[in-house]
Amino acid sequence: MPGRATILHADLDSFYASVEQRDNPRLRGRPIVVGAGVVLAASYEAKAYGVRTAMGGRQARRLCPQLVVVSPRMSAYAEASKAVFKLFEETAPVVEGLSIDEAFLDVRGLGHISGTPAEIAVALRRNVREQIGLPITVGLARTKFLAKVASAVAKPDGLLVVEPHEELAFLHPLPVERLWGVGAATAKRLHDRGITTVAQVAALGETALVSMLGRASGRHLHALAHNRDPRPVQAHRRRRSIGAQRALGRRPRPPEELATALLALVDRVTRRLRAAQRMCRTVVLRMRFEDYSRATRSQTMREPTARTAAILMTASGLLTASMPLIRRRGLTLIGIALANLTDHGGAQLVLPFDRARNLDATLDRVRERFGSNAITRGALVGRDPGVWVPLLPD
Repeated sequence: MPGRATILHADLDSFYASVEQRDNPRLRGRPIVVGAGVVLAASYEAKAYGVRTAMGGRQARRLCPQLVVVSPRMSAYAEASKAVFKLFEETAPVVEGLSIDEAFLDVRGLGHISGTPAEIAVALRRNVREQIGLPITVGLARTKFLAKVASAVAKPDGLLVVEPHEELAFLHPLPVERLWGVGAATAKRLHDRGITTVAQVAALGETALVSMLGRASGRHLHALAHNRDPRPVQAHRRRRSIGAQRALGRRPRPPEELATALLALVDRVTRRLRAAQRMCRTVVLRMRFEDYSRATRSQTMREPTARTAAILMTASGLLTASMPLIRRRGLTLIGIALANLTDHGGAQLVLPFDRARNLDATLDRVRERFGSNAITRGALVGRDPGVWVPLLPD
């Protein structure tokens, strides 16, 4: 690890909601959410009432009767993201994007050009605010892990620098949920043993954590609790999966409506897959239920493919197998992710009934020339595909 804090984690605040407030002055200072049936993003004014992402629209309105609901504009968010990432790349030679609204920046060696890392962070926040009109929070530390934790603590619209001599004093009082990899299930297992802070995790020792959580998780959390994270910031890191998801709200959806939503998502992610000249072997179905719990189902195909029909057949099989669970628990979000990605080439899975083998290429060419809405699949004609959100940046 470097001897000084040189890694920035830059994270736009309530990104979708902030773009809406930037573009519509009447929304500034007011509690707003993006999304209707399910909250995709909430402004900090709405969060003050307890409104949170993934919350149902009815519950959000009960918490905040004066809430303003705004329909999503994914093209506006994509444009704002591109502008912000351009500033990131002008700020640092090495930028690793994490999502549409956050990235790591490595600012080592820029002292004679741009100033100290802290000065670079201040300038970045100012430039994003002045040139793009959005608030952004930055955490600065020696490791990627601690920089991300620092930005989370500094929100909203803040800057937090964690110097090497302050690292453990800053990290150890924090709740265990701040550690990467500690979700609801792991947090419960730790809480059941009276472990609530990072300091308590650090004091356990690696052997105790491994026996409690398993070898991989135990070693991972032990290292993070001591701020051991040697991973460098990696520019142009190839994504390991491509995905999209759609919020459904709490209204029960019949199977045919879920199948239509799944088709629209598969159609979109396979287009992205082919545009990146990649293929996948594993299809992952992501689900969120009325109690906010989540589940995934996956299947790995014999050979990699980028064909929409092959991937849809696999995804549809996963959805059909999940219907008993969906009927019991109520589905509020559906997502699809394509994993085990490989570069385009080699054999592709060909379906016996796939007569129009060039259909995908034809659709891609038409959309590229005339726009994404110029042509659609027959099963989607007259149907609302809903608002999709990328799981990873386009």
